[in-house]
Amino acid sequence: MRVLVAVDGPRGEVLADGLARERVDVLATVPASALAHAAAAVTRDADRVASSSTVVPHVAEADAIVLHVTRHSLTADVVALCDRLGARILPLCDTDADTRLAEAFGLGPAMTLDAEPWRIAEMSGSAPAPIARRAVVVRAAPVIAVWGPAGAPGRSTVAIELAMELARGDRRVGLVDADTHAPSIALALGMADEGPGFAAACRQAALGGLDSRELTRISTPLEEGVEVLTGINRPSRWPELGEARVTTALAACRDWVDHTVIDVSSSLERDEEIMSDLSGPRRNAATLASLCAADLVVAVAGADPVGIARFIRGYADLRAAIGSTRVVVVANRLRPGSLGVDARGQIRRALDRFAGIEDAWFLPADPRAADAALLAARPIASVAPRSSFTLALRRFVGEAVAPVAANPADPDPGPDHDPGRERRRGLRRRVRPAHEVDEQVRPAGTTHSEDRIRL
Repeated sequence: MRVLVAVDGPRGEVLADGLARERVDVLATVPASALAHAAAAVTRDADRVASSSTVVPHVAEADAIVLHVTRHSLTADVVALCDRLGARILPLCDTDADTRLAEAFGLGPAMTLDAEPWRIAEMSGSAPAPIARRAVVVRAAPVIAVWGPAGAPGRSTVAIELAMELARGDRRVGLVDADTHAPSIALALGMADEGPGFAAACRQAALGGLDSRELTRISTPLEEGVEVLTGINRPSRWPELGEARVTTALAACRDWVDHTVIDVSSSLERDEEIMSDLSGPRRNAATLASLCAADLVVAVAGADPVGIARFIRGYADLRAAIGSTRVVVVANRLRPGSLGVDARGQIRRALDRFAGIEDAWFLPADPRAADAALLAARPIASVAPRSSFTLALRRFVGEAVAPVAANPADPDPGPDHDPGRERRRGLRRRVRPAHEVDEQVRPAGTTHSEDRIRL
């Protein structure tokens, strides 16, 4: 059994010596944060870091990693790297918060930081093998799940606008309503909720007859490039969206469209403990199956004190359900009135302190555009294409969800390149006044005021 010890200070050396006396092959002893730094670097540039890092080769050789768990040492990148290289994580926790963090990532039973070496050696031999993660596989047609906690943070609105934005550029997008508690996409878009929709797709999937042609037949076109699979029209029909059916239907969607956007419910509870029939259907099976099938999860939080508190409490359950799947956090309906000065900064600090989320995107509140879209039963992007909400979502999609690949022929911008600076420079373009317009290109008989109108 080969073990890598990632524990700070003298405790790490003492633990390594004790494991060696227990006939455990200790490859190295590194600080607890070294693993997180190496995993983050591998995420940014896998080929360069894997060949130059001194930590990554040890992880690749190790059968288990004894890790002192803190919110800085245990991250989604660390779990993904260990799963990819086949190394088990044996968590050592010093506080209850660290124990909850280890449970949120689905690790095995946590031990205390002062655990005896023989106990750790025993756990290293009995720890379960890591589960292979989908995040390592690059898929041509990604599935994007939109989740948010209870309290209507705007999941359905973000899912609709996300599908609309992804459809720009001749891409085909499927919009799926898999909410088994309060489906609302058909109502928001003025579609008949009595149609076949996603429930019919799940039934066909169970019969083995679901393909791209059948999905096109049962879907409802929204705009050019967007096809909608509406949800169930009554919440009591939730047994039709079983776990196996949903998983098979979403697999068929990968061959049907370029992107699939799924709107799921907020509840992530596993209700086995309150049901006597362990083989019966589960109310939240559709949500959990959709999240497990997703390549990316867009987590929506309401940008107010109550919404952020609800999001932080539900985020641990989300992480426990999806493992190392990539998550991007969106704070929706941002307005300064409910948070006072520096609303963005307050949200960022709260997410970082209580959930370990270092980056978040913001969508501003635009009630006029939202009301106009609801009245017209159309997406906001169609009713108000220049609204602040639409422009912010467009930037979010272009930079975090479906970034445009760089042209290999373009020169390397260098390490000091700042893309935000170019965007800001583009926003400050100077508009020439009318008196600077070249007299040779002004048609005869026109005045400077007419030039202003044309400009």
